[in-house]
Amino acid sequence: MCHVIVTCRSMLWTLLSIVVAFAELIAFMSADWLIGKAKPVNSEDTDNRTGGSQEPYHPTLGIYGRCTRISHVQVSRRDTLCGPYAENFNEIASGFWQATAIFLAVGIMILCAVAFVSVFTMCVQSVMKKSIFNVCGLLQGIAGLFLILGLMLYPAGWGCQKAVSYCGHYASAYKLGDCSLGWAFYTAIGGTVLTFICAVFSAQAEIATSSDKVQEEIEEGKNLICLL
Repeated sequence: MCHVIVTCRSMLWTLLSIVVAFAELIAFMSADWLIGKAKPVNSEDTDNRTGGSQEPYHPTLGIYGRCTRISHVQVSRRDTLCGPYAENFNEIASGFWQATAIFLAVGIMILCAVAFVSVFTMCVQSVMKKSIFNVCGLLQGIAGLFLILGLMLYPAGWGCQKAVSYCGHYASAYKLGDCSLGWAFYTAIGGTVLTFICAVFSAQAEIATSSDKVQEEIEEGKNLICLL
């Protein structure tokens, strides 16, 4: 018989697992890893309606994507164009960034799988006599290691030609030059920290769903068990 067991700790772990997976996925897909040096303002950047100058535009560069401003020939309006600069994996700007993409992709796939499984832990708490929470926590720890490897290799690619074109000639491995780090990089770091927190917290979720109070509720014949 299926028993639906909901506790504060198990629900919190499930929500954190989902948030971490989405945060890492969004960061990986974003082009806001590096914020390039500002493009100089010229007379063409003047707003015809107000007569004022627009703020300098900062192009952004991601692991495989970029955002830049394009000019229309017939009108003074500027549009921001975002998309992948690499049509395939081999066209990613740096070998280090290729390794980063692999490690992050593996880690994110594990996190997404755990997030999917975590939704069903309310009904199924063990498989083949193994606690799902403990297995998921182990997988989250492994995913966190992949994420750390990817984030450590990423700055080594700052000296590639693509990064230099955005960050100036002073850019090199682990030196940003004229660039600054974007929100996607910080999101990836924050997600990695939360991944290890989730891995540790999974043990608390397992304890909460197998406590004596839960067993008492099961013995009383209840199918829906909600505990603080």
